[in-house]
Amino acid sequence: MTASRRPRYIPAWARASLVVLVIVAAPAAHAGLPSFEAVRAAHAPSDRVLLDRHGQPLQMMRVDATVRRGDWLALDEMSPALRDAIVLSEDRRFWDHGGVDWRALAASAWANAWNTRTRGASTVTMQLAGLVDDALARPAGGRSLGTKFNQVLLARELEARWRKTQILEAYLNLVPLRGELVGAAAASEQLFGKHASGLDHSEAALLAVLVRAPNANAAQVERRACEVLRRQALPCDGLALVLSQALDRRPGPAAGAQLAPHFARQLPPPAAGQPWRSTLDARVQRVAIHALRQQLSELRGRNVEDGAVVVLDNASGAVLAWVGSAGAAISGAPAVDAVLARRQPGSTLKPFVYGLALQQRLLTAASVLNDSPLQLASGGGTLYQPQNYDLGFKGPVSVRTALAASLNIPAVRVAQMLGPEDVFQTLRRAGLEPSESAGFHGHALALGSAETSLRELTSAYRLLATGTLFGPVVDFILADMLADRPARAITFGLDSPLVTRGWAAVKTGTSKDMRDNWCIGFTTRYTVGVWMGNASGAPMHGVSGSEGAAPVWRSVMQMLHADAPARVPVPPAGVLARAGEWFLPGTEPGMAATGEPPGQAQAAWRTGVFGIQAPRDGAVIVLDPDIPMAAQRMVFRGAAGSWSLAGRVLGSGEQVVWLPRPGRHVLELRTQSGRVDRVRFEVRAAR
Repeated sequence: MTASRRPRYIPAWARASLVVLVIVAAPAAHAGLPSFEAVRAAHAPSDRVLLDRHGQPLQMMRVDATVRRGDWLALDEMSPALRDAIVLSEDRRFWDHGGVDWRALAASAWANAWNTRTRGASTVTMQLAGLVDDALARPAGGRSLGTKFNQVLLARELEARWRKTQILEAYLNLVPLRGELVGAAAASEQLFGKHASGLDHSEAALLAVLVRAPNANAAQVERRACEVLRRQALPCDGLALVLSQALDRRPGPAAGAQLAPHFARQLPPPAAGQPWRSTLDARVQRVAIHALRQQLSELRGRNVEDGAVVVLDNASGAVLAWVGSAGAAISGAPAVDAVLARRQPGSTLKPFVYGLALQQRLLTAASVLNDSPLQLASGGGTLYQPQNYDLGFKGPVSVRTALAASLNIPAVRVAQMLGPEDVFQTLRRAGLEPSESAGFHGHALALGSAETSLRELTSAYRLLATGTLFGPVVDFILADMLADRPARAITFGLDSPLVTRGWAAVKTGTSKDMRDNWCIGFTTRYTVGVWMGNASGAPMHGVSGSEGAAPVWRSVMQMLHADAPARVPVPPAGVLARAGEWFLPGTEPGMAATGEPPGQAQAAWRTGVFGIQAPRDGAVIVLDPDIPMAAQRMVFRGAAGSWSLAGRVLGSGEQVVWLPRPGRHVLELRTQSGRVDRVRFEVRAAR
């Protein structure tokens, strides 16, 4: 060798490689070497399959955002072309060496000594050693002499304990590829849109060269892949197109079931190797999705694009279906989980108002309420004037009819009697967690002004279904009223989407400006809740709860009871049947709703009048100068009794007429039982 050929400096890596060349004795067993079975069992895909209660696939869900790994694939589940390409590209003597390719290692060491670029000497087995042992992972600055030596030792130990096919299988499942992709399964799906078993020679060659140069540019990848193909005497025709299409593919979700994306996000993923199970029923989930999308199709053109469905098992409370959105093809915000979104529930809160009044024995299902115009002081000198959905008035109606037919004014009258704070606390006791405070909502609380979610609302109705909210008797009476078809007929008719083949208690609700509509109901076995509207909060075009959500509710409920109609609930112990109605003990006919002996108080309940009804305490009435005074007379309404203003008797009966005059006034009503009710109001002259 001439002086000009002798290197002046041999790098440490070159000296270390030369030392390794003389290591031929078998090393001692590596204490940390896992078995093939343990490595396979610890493999955790980045996307897991959520199973339903019967083991059926529901949802493929990304659970690891740092990498993209597929399921572990056996070697015979991978394309033979891929196996051949990896060996040709990374380790041509793989099937012959014992873990270390001494010839390649020596050549690499010599080339490094002469500062000559050459392919690395790491075999597939040596690379696998770095993948299964964190201590041997390649650091940013390269491996040290010690870690390289240990890598050689572990590679030889792998060859001694594992079969060649196991080594290649593990390598193909664990090797990092381009970007976040790890393993052949994820790379095949994300780059080529197919299973690894279907890779052709061109696709396999491209994957193989990405192992060595995951961040290489397209020209480099194509050139190196073409070399792999030529070693197999295969043409490179079309390789550029295949590569271009692979690199242009946008990452998407892993292939698999896509039935419950929102519910899957609520569940923590299981440990590696453990099945990911849920309480959902895939059959119920599919029916709920289909019913929702079908109804949205029917409502096309009425500005409604989304909805949500929840199905609960009454006995266990388990969620059987959770549809958070109608899906990307329909919804304007498919990622938003409308099951959890908080919105105004409208009239679906009325059963809780009536339930509290029944529980406190303030009224019965047979009590008569007055569905007539109502004005209530609402703070700041304003008046709250609730209206029924049809803008009409039914006059005296029973509590049963008022609830079943969803009349607004009677519900507000009952809520006024209870007080907003008691109503608010009742909603919280039902698990609704209403927004703001009782004082913030005031009288409108009874009509659903406080926001809640479909999940909370459906769970609250399940408490009614199981007799665990107000107690078995009160909950039974409420359910019986909500299931009464004739009682609801004055609003919904005898044949409506609320009618099912068997027994079912159901309530609809529509929020202000028709931004949301709801239908919540239950049988003895299931509770189903449906919301429809727009994720943006935009109002729908004339879609009420009975027109929007109710058909979806009925479709789901009919499927749940396809084998047999829902049974009528068994009356609980303690409920009394009198004159065709159900009563709490002590409130039956002949007894006042409060349990007191019958008298004037009972007569007041029958007429639905409780003290002074109009005007309300704190009301401000402004006179209009353009209207004759005779046409602006005020009508004082309430229970039958003697009416007086500032000590002057105005008349007697359930109402009297008064010609208003400006000023602050105190109105008194003394009933025949001796009860005195007072309200203060103000009359202002127009400016």
